[in-house]
Amino acid sequence: MVRKYFIQQVGLLLMVAVIIMITNIIGYGMPLADTIKGVLVLCAIALFGLTVSKFMSRYVKLPSMMYVSLTGLLLASPISPVKDIIIDVTSQVAFLAPTTAMGAFAGISLGKDLKDFAKMGWKLIIITLFVIAGTFVFSAIVADAVLRFTGAI
Repeated sequence: MVRKYFIQQVGLLLMVAVIIMITNIIGYGMPLADTIKGVLVLCAIALFGLTVSKFMSRYVKLPSMMYVSLTGLLLASPISPVKDIIIDVTSQVAFLAPTTAMGAFAGISLGKDLKDFAKMGWKLIIITLFVIAGTFVFSAIVADAVLRFTGAI
C-alpha cells in the first residue's frame, strides 16, 4: 500500500516537474541544468512531506501541505546545515513557475465540479470570498511581522 502511494506521488510529481521546468526555461529564461537541479530538490522536499503526511495520518489528521511546507522551512532555516545548498539550488526556479502548474490543476479540478459548486448557491460564494480575503490579510500580517522581526524591512 505504501509502495503504491509512493509510486503515485512520484508519477504526479514528475508531471508537475515537467510543467515547472518548461515554464521556468521558456517563460523565465533559466538555464536547463540549474532548473533541473532546483526542481529535483523541490520535488524531493514535496515527496518527503507527502510521505510523512501519509504515515502521520494514522495519528493526526493534518493537511499534507503542512508537512511539505515545514520540510522546506526546516531545510532552508538558519539552523539547517544544508540551508545554503537548498537556497542556492532552489533559487534557480522562478517563484511563479510552480504556480502555473497549480493553476492548471486547480482549473481542471474546478471545471469538473462546477455543477456541484453552482448547486450550493450564492451564499457559498460570499463565504469563499471572505475566507480567501481573510487568509490573504492574515498571511500578509504574519509576513510583515516576521520581516520586521528579522530586520528585513
